[in-house]
Amino acid sequence: MTISAQAKALADRIRSASRAAALSGAGMSVESGLPTFRSGSRALWRNHDPMTLATPDAFARDPVLVWEWYRERLRAHGSAQPNPGHLALAELERRIATFTLITQNVDGLHLRAGSRDVIELHGDVRTSRCIRCGERVETPLAGEVPPRCACGGLLRPNVVWFGEALPAGAYERAYEAVAQSHVFIVAGTSAIVFPAAGLVEVARAAGAFVVEVNPDETPATSRCDVSVRAPSGEFLPLVVQHL
Repeated sequence: MTISAQAKALADRIRSASRAAALSGAGMSVESGLPTFRSGSRALWRNHDPMTLATPDAFARDPVLVWEWYRERLRAHGSAQPNPGHLALAELERRIATFTLITQNVDGLHLRAGSRDVIELHGDVRTSRCIRCGERVETPLAGEVPPRCACGGLLRPNVVWFGEALPAGAYERAYEAVAQSHVFIVAGTSAIVFPAAGLVEVARAAGAFVVEVNPDETPATSRCDVSVRAPSGEFLPLVVQHL
Protein backbone atom coordinates (compact mmCIF):
# COMPACT_ATOMS: atom_id res chain seq x y z
CA MET A 1 0.00 0.00 0.00
CA THR A 2 1.34 3.42 -0.90
CA ILE A 3 1.86 6.12 1.69
CA SER A 4 -1.02 8.09 0.21
CA ALA A 5 -3.30 5.06 0.48
CA GLN A 6 -2.22 4.53 4.08
CA ALA A 7 -2.98 8.19 4.79
CA LYS A 8 -6.45 7.85 3.28
CA ALA A 9 -7.11 4.71 5.33
CA LEU A 10 -6.13 6.52 8.54
CA ALA A 11 -8.24 9.54 7.56
CA ASP A 12 -11.23 7.23 7.10
CA ARG A 13 -10.69 5.87 10.61
CA ILE A 14 -10.33 9.36 12.06
CA ARG A 15 -13.47 10.57 10.33
CA SER A 16 -15.54 8.10 12.32
CA ALA A 17 -13.64 8.57 15.59
CA SER A 18 -14.84 10.93 18.30
CA ARG A 19 -11.79 10.39 20.51
CA ALA A 20 -8.15 10.07 19.47
CA ALA A 21 -4.68 10.50 20.92
CA ALA A 22 -1.13 10.70 19.67
CA LEU A 23 2.29 10.04 21.17
CA SER A 24 5.21 11.97 19.70
CA GLY A 25 8.89 11.34 20.19
CA ALA A 26 12.26 12.81 19.33
CA GLY A 27 11.94 11.90 15.65
CA MET A 28 9.50 14.75 15.19
CA SER A 29 11.97 17.23 16.68
CA VAL A 30 14.73 15.86 14.46
CA GLU A 31 12.60 16.85 11.47
CA SER A 32 12.74 20.42 12.79
CA GLY A 33 16.53 20.29 12.96
CA LEU A 34 16.93 19.29 16.60
CA PRO A 35 19.09 16.16 16.81
CA THR A 36 18.56 14.10 19.93
CA PHE A 37 21.30 14.19 22.53
CA ARG A 38 21.61 10.43 22.13
CA SER A 39 22.96 10.61 18.60
CA GLY A 40 23.94 12.84 15.70
CA SER A 41 26.50 15.60 15.45
CA ARG A 42 25.97 16.58 19.08
CA ALA A 43 26.47 13.09 20.48
CA LEU A 44 29.55 14.42 22.28
CA TRP A 45 29.53 17.87 23.83
CA ARG A 46 32.88 19.20 25.04
CA ASN A 47 34.00 15.58 25.36
CA HIS A 48 31.04 14.79 27.62
CA ASP A 49 28.37 12.22 26.87
CA PRO A 50 25.08 14.16 27.23
CA MET A 51 23.48 10.97 28.54
CA THR A 52 25.57 11.46 31.68
CA LEU A 53 24.65 15.14 31.99
CA ALA A 54 20.87 14.66 32.11
CA THR A 55 20.91 13.24 35.64
CA PRO A 56 20.37 14.58 39.16
CA ASP A 57 23.85 13.38 40.10
CA ALA A 58 25.46 15.39 37.30
CA PHE A 59 23.61 18.53 38.42
CA ALA A 60 24.61 18.02 42.04
CA ARG A 61 28.22 17.45 41.01
CA ASP A 62 28.61 20.27 38.47
CA PRO A 63 25.54 22.51 37.98
CA VAL A 64 27.58 24.99 35.93
CA LEU A 65 28.46 22.35 33.34
CA VAL A 66 24.88 21.07 33.14
CA TRP A 67 23.50 24.59 32.74
CA GLU A 68 25.99 25.50 30.04
CA TRP A 69 24.86 22.45 28.11
CA TYR A 70 21.16 23.26 28.55
CA ARG A 71 21.63 26.87 27.51
CA GLU A 72 23.24 25.69 24.30
CA ARG A 73 20.29 23.37 23.71
CA LEU A 74 17.86 26.19 24.45
CA ARG A 75 19.45 28.41 21.85
CA ALA A 76 18.96 25.63 19.29
CA HIS A 77 15.36 25.14 20.40
CA GLY A 78 14.66 28.84 20.00
CA SER A 79 15.73 28.83 16.36
CA ALA A 80 13.82 25.64 15.48
CA GLN A 81 10.35 25.89 13.95
CA PRO A 82 7.39 23.49 14.01
CA ASN A 83 7.43 21.26 10.95
CA PRO A 84 4.47 20.02 8.85
CA GLY A 85 4.04 17.05 11.20
CA HIS A 86 3.54 19.34 14.20
CA LEU A 87 1.09 21.47 12.23
CA ALA A 88 -0.85 18.42 11.07
CA LEU A 89 -1.32 17.16 14.63
CA ALA A 90 -2.57 20.60 15.65
CA GLU A 91 -5.07 20.44 12.79
CA LEU A 92 -6.21 16.96 13.86
CA GLU A 93 -7.02 18.42 17.26
CA ARG A 94 -9.30 20.92 15.55
CA ARG A 95 -10.98 18.21 13.48
CA ILE A 96 -11.60 15.58 16.19
CA ALA A 97 -14.03 16.08 19.07
CA THR A 98 -11.52 14.92 21.69
CA PHE A 99 -7.84 14.75 20.80
CA THR A 100 -4.96 14.55 23.28
CA LEU A 101 -1.33 14.92 22.26
CA ILE A 102 1.18 13.19 24.52
CA THR A 103 4.79 14.11 23.87
CA GLN A 104 8.15 12.92 25.12
CA ASN A 105 9.74 16.08 23.72
CA VAL A 106 10.63 19.08 25.89
CA ASP A 107 11.07 21.69 23.13
CA GLY A 108 7.54 23.13 23.07
CA LEU A 109 7.20 22.84 19.29
CA HIS A 110 3.75 21.25 19.52
CA LEU A 111 2.44 24.22 21.49
CA ARG A 112 4.01 26.64 19.03
CA ALA A 113 2.31 24.71 16.21
CA GLY A 114 -1.08 25.35 17.80
CA SER A 115 -1.78 22.17 19.75
CA ARG A 116 -3.60 22.90 23.00
CA ASP A 117 -4.39 19.64 24.77
CA VAL A 118 -0.74 18.64 25.25
CA ILE A 119 0.71 16.41 27.96
CA GLU A 120 4.48 16.94 28.21
CA LEU A 121 5.53 13.67 29.83
CA HIS A 122 9.16 14.67 30.23
CA GLY A 123 8.66 18.30 31.24
CA ASP A 124 9.78 21.34 29.26
CA VAL A 125 12.92 23.45 28.88
CA ARG A 126 10.94 26.68 28.66
CA THR A 127 10.69 26.77 32.44
CA SER A 128 12.99 26.07 35.36
CA ARG A 129 12.22 25.28 38.98
CA CYS A 130 13.94 26.00 42.24
CA ILE A 131 15.40 23.00 44.03
CA ARG A 132 14.81 24.76 47.36
CA CYS A 133 11.29 26.24 47.23
CA GLY A 134 9.88 24.63 44.07
CA GLU A 135 9.03 27.94 42.38
CA ARG A 136 8.74 27.70 38.57
CA VAL A 137 10.01 30.53 36.40
CA GLU A 138 10.76 31.15 32.74
CA THR A 139 14.17 29.69 31.98
CA PRO A 140 16.79 32.46 31.98
CA LEU A 141 18.87 32.40 28.79
CA ALA A 142 21.51 34.78 30.14
CA GLY A 143 23.01 35.88 33.42
CA GLU A 144 24.73 33.92 36.14
CA VAL A 145 25.42 30.22 35.79
CA PRO A 146 23.87 28.42 37.47
CA PRO A 147 20.88 30.76 37.75
CA ARG A 148 19.22 31.25 41.11
CA CYS A 149 15.69 31.69 42.35
CA ALA A 150 14.56 34.81 44.23
CA CYS A 151 14.85 32.72 47.41
CA GLY A 152 18.52 32.07 46.69
CA GLY A 153 18.12 28.42 45.75
CA LEU A 154 19.53 26.96 42.54
CA LEU A 155 17.27 26.74 39.52
CA ARG A 156 17.27 23.59 37.44
CA PRO A 157 15.68 22.87 34.05
CA ASN A 158 12.08 21.72 34.45
CA VAL A 159 12.70 18.44 32.64
CA VAL A 160 12.66 14.80 33.69
CA TRP A 161 16.19 13.54 34.05
CA PHE A 162 17.20 9.90 33.93
CA GLY A 163 16.18 8.20 37.14
CA GLU A 164 13.46 10.75 37.97
CA ALA A 165 9.69 10.32 38.14
CA LEU A 166 7.39 11.91 35.57
CA PRO A 167 5.53 15.12 36.50
CA ALA A 168 2.73 14.44 38.96
CA GLY A 169 -0.39 13.23 37.21
CA ALA A 170 1.11 13.33 33.70
CA TYR A 171 1.13 9.60 33.03
CA GLU A 172 -2.29 9.14 34.60
CA ARG A 173 -3.75 11.75 32.25
CA ALA A 174 -1.99 10.16 29.28
CA TYR A 175 -3.20 6.69 30.24
CA GLU A 176 -6.80 7.87 30.51
CA ALA A 177 -6.67 9.66 27.16
CA VAL A 178 -5.22 6.64 25.36
CA ALA A 179 -7.54 4.14 27.05
CA GLN A 180 -10.55 6.11 25.80
CA SER A 181 -9.30 6.63 22.25
CA HIS A 182 -10.61 5.05 19.06
CA VAL A 183 -7.42 5.93 17.17
CA PHE A 184 -3.89 6.18 18.57
CA ILE A 185 -1.02 7.61 16.50
CA VAL A 186 2.59 6.90 17.51
CA ALA A 187 4.83 9.37 15.67
CA GLY A 188 8.61 9.64 15.68
CA THR A 189 9.27 7.71 18.86
CA SER A 190 11.85 4.97 19.34
CA ALA A 191 9.39 3.11 21.60
CA ILE A 192 12.16 2.17 24.01
CA VAL A 193 11.60 4.73 26.79
CA PHE A 194 9.07 3.67 29.39
CA PRO A 195 6.48 4.30 30.64
CA ALA A 196 5.61 6.20 27.43
CA ALA A 197 6.30 3.16 25.25
CA GLY A 198 3.79 1.18 27.27
CA LEU A 199 0.94 3.37 25.99
CA VAL A 200 0.86 1.25 22.83
CA GLU A 201 -0.32 -1.70 24.89
CA VAL A 202 -2.85 0.50 26.67
CA ALA A 203 -4.30 1.47 23.27
CA ARG A 204 -4.35 -2.13 22.06
CA ALA A 205 -6.12 -3.31 25.20
CA ALA A 206 -8.73 -0.58 24.69
CA GLY A 207 -9.39 -1.71 21.12
CA ALA A 208 -8.00 1.44 19.51
CA PHE A 209 -6.68 1.46 15.95
CA VAL A 210 -2.93 1.95 16.46
CA VAL A 211 -0.80 3.55 13.74
CA GLU A 212 2.96 3.97 13.92
CA VAL A 213 4.60 6.69 11.81
CA ASN A 214 8.37 6.28 11.71
CA PRO A 215 11.02 5.95 8.98
CA ASP A 216 12.51 3.04 10.95
CA GLU A 217 11.15 -0.11 12.51
CA THR A 218 10.85 0.04 16.30
CA PRO A 219 9.97 -2.38 19.12
CA ALA A 220 6.37 -1.13 18.76
CA THR A 221 6.08 -1.98 15.07
CA SER A 222 4.78 -5.50 15.51
CA ARG A 223 2.18 -4.29 18.03
CA CYS A 224 0.62 -1.66 15.76
CA ASP A 225 -2.26 -2.23 13.34
CA VAL A 226 -0.45 -0.23 10.68
CA SER A 227 3.17 0.86 10.52
CA VAL A 228 3.97 3.65 8.07
CA ARG A 229 7.61 3.88 7.01
CA ALA A 230 7.79 7.64 6.50
CA PRO A 231 8.65 10.81 8.43
CA SER A 232 5.70 12.29 10.30
CA GLY A 233 6.18 15.58 8.44
CA GLU A 234 5.52 13.76 5.19
CA PHE A 235 2.71 11.41 6.23
CA LEU A 236 0.55 13.36 8.69
CA PRO A 237 -0.17 16.29 6.34
CA LEU A 238 -1.46 13.70 3.83
CA VAL A 239 -3.87 12.41 6.47
CA VAL A 240 -5.22 15.94 6.97
CA GLN A 241 -5.60 16.39 3.21
CA HIS A 242 -7.75 13.25 3.03
CA LEU A 243 -10.08 14.36 5.81
